[in-house]
Amino acid sequence: MYPRFSFKYAAKPTLRATFALMPRFSPLLLLLATACVPLGTPITDPNATRPPATPGQRPTEYYADKTLRYEDAIYDPNVQTVQCYVPTGQANEVFSPPVISLNQGQSPVLEFDMLGGQGQRLTAKLIHCDLNWQPSVLTDMQFLSEINEQNITNYRASIGTKVPYYHYQVQMPRVKLSGNYLWVVQGAGGMPLLSRRVLVYEEGAVQIALKQGIPVAGQERYTLQQVDFGIRYNLNVVNPAQEIKVVLRQNFRWDNAKYNLRPTFVRDADRQLDYQYFNFENAFPALSEFRFFDLRTFRSLGIGVAKLDAEASPRTALLQPETTRNGQRYTQYDDINGQRVIESREYGNGDTNGEYLDVTFQLRSEQTAPGPVYVLGALTDWQLKDEFKLTYDAASQLYTGHTLLKQGYYNYIYATQTAQGPSSVAWEGSYQETENQYDLLVYYRPPGTRTDLLIGYQQLRVNSRQP
Repeated sequence: MYPRFSFKYAAKPTLRATFALMPRFSPLLLLLATACVPLGTPITDPNATRPPATPGQRPTEYYADKTLRYEDAIYDPNVQTVQCYVPTGQANEVFSPPVISLNQGQSPVLEFDMLGGQGQRLTAKLIHCDLNWQPSVLTDMQFLSEINEQNITNYRASIGTKVPYYHYQVQMPRVKLSGNYLWVVQGAGGMPLLSRRVLVYEEGAVQIALKQGIPVAGQERYTLQQVDFGIRYNLNVVNPAQEIKVVLRQNFRWDNAKYNLRPTFVRDADRQLDYQYFNFENAFPALSEFRFFDLRTFRSLGIGVAKLDAEASPRTALLQPETTRNGQRYTQYDDINGQRVIESREYGNGDTNGEYLDVTFQLRSEQTAPGPVYVLGALTDWQLKDEFKLTYDAASQLYTGHTLLKQGYYNYIYATQTAQGPSSVAWEGSYQETENQYDLLVYYRPPGTRTDLLIGYQQLRVNSRQP
């Protein structure tokens, strides 16, 4: 059974679909129609030297490329435990994805650690992006009311930890325009340290009806989860099937998001678009409930932990050996959909009291997979990172790998790298009873403008355990 939490964060919020009529676009769009100004100097430094490897981490090629990537990315191995969420003041707020209404009071918060015993002067900036996460041509003044450079002054040193670090926190400034934003933290010389995607949507532009569908097939109805939806728009759109675009995500992941979905029915008289497919265009492998382990204390063994060494520096943790769940019966339990909670049971404040541990994963397999095997989840930014890659030992028939993680409660899955991207079905199985969360993003580019606006957002929880 999922353990009872006692941390300071809150449950995933349910953003309400709005069914109000859309107000006219603001005069700001007049500026967008003529904006054609480059972003200026890229936030990159290809000649920068690579920082030393951190204790408990193996060398990684992932951080060698310092070119800014328009995705959730980390460019320095000393940057750890990045969390971007909307503060709600409730218990599980870190589960709230960085998605806000343009008129919402609270702005997203970004937290992260920098390993080392000395604090650094860091700044943050926003880059407005289009639907495909490429920088738009807007100037800063078109989406911000202040200088586009935040000095991150809220940072504190760790207290009594074997691996020293500084914990940073910054809140995103209010923006004037909806759409996709890349939030970039920079170090000395404008070097990017991390980037996070943030979504700002408008209310009133569309009405979204989102529901779970049934895959029209045989065995697939037991392994896939399909999301059907319709959009009623209050816009004067010439060609809505082409001009209104959507993105469908599972558990707020970008790595397997569904793009280029076209409506199957267009009702011009009702100003409505329906999306109901028959070839699984809007279906995802349901997988299983996420695996988990508990490292909130090093004084006893938490769930999923086989061994702890509190005297080592850094402290070490060996997780219980696991195996594939494909072909097994579905097991129901509560999870946090791949997310994590940072907490120290010893001192209560995980921000600065949480220890870093060298954590070893173990995955049994009688033979090697058809590709490299990785740990995957929010702890990896849903990416196949080198420090989460597992190595196979034929003699013991065991995949193992280790990385540095902060004290907390973690969800994760295993994935094999394929030509089509990460594939987890072979390790996790896929069961339509699995609880997952989906969200739909609706974009529109008004005529004569040069950027995509996010005009609608809606969430759907499938097989919810909540009353």
